[in-house]
Amino acid sequence: MKIIASLAGILLATAGGVVAYRAAFVAPRAAVVITETGVREMPDMSRILAGIALLVAGACLAFFALRPPRRP
Repeated sequence: MKIIASLAGILLATAGGVVAYRAAFVAPRAAVVITETGVREMPDMSRILAGIALLVAGACLAFFALRPPRRP
């Protein structure tokens, strides 16, 4: 059971990292801000935050699944 939980955590963390990376650097920008001084493109922050949350949740799952048991 520990092996399955750790693999699930690693896969979840990997998926979260890919989602966050693609939203930040690869995917088309979600918004364009036009001001008097120039034009800026803004990434999709909700996808970046969701990817980071998946990354942290998967890392925590894998870490706690592979911890040795407590000794009394």
